[in-house]
Amino acid sequence: MSKNPHNLSNIRKITFASFIGSLLEWYDFFLYGTAAALVFNKLFFPNIDPVIGVVASFGTFAVGFVSRPIGGIIFGHFGDKIGRKKVLITTLMIMGVGTFLIGALPTYDSIGIWAPIILITLRFAQGLGLGGEYAGAALIVIEHAPRKQ
Repeated sequence: MSKNPHNLSNIRKITFASFIGSLLEWYDFFLYGTAAALVFNKLFFPNIDPVIGVVASFGTFAVGFVSRPIGGIIFGHFGDKIGRKKVLITTLMIMGVGTFLIGALPTYDSIGIWAPIILITLRFAQGLGLGGEYAGAALIVIEHAPRKQ
């Protein structure tokens, strides 16, 4: 007997997994926003006016939002070519590794101008991952839903 991809149990599992993946990625993304507001201006932009440092810190936050549509396009393409599950795992890894590396990133005092450059690069990568994960998770749920629903 073949497994029906549209049975209620399977749909619940897929929906829950997509929800958890999206929840973790958005939590990760907005956790960065809190850190950007509170400490990143001091850690990565200490040699400029504090107000400009906060603006620069939020600029790194904005980089993640700007790269989201690009991630949706890139990972949407690869999701169609190699499969959405593989791409979703990849996007979750991008966010997780990016978050870890941001947490381990030396500050401006340690490596100078390279600290904010690396931070911006990691934020861009996180935005790509979030854009790909969010679009892929939604598509997986839609593809597994019964036609009537």
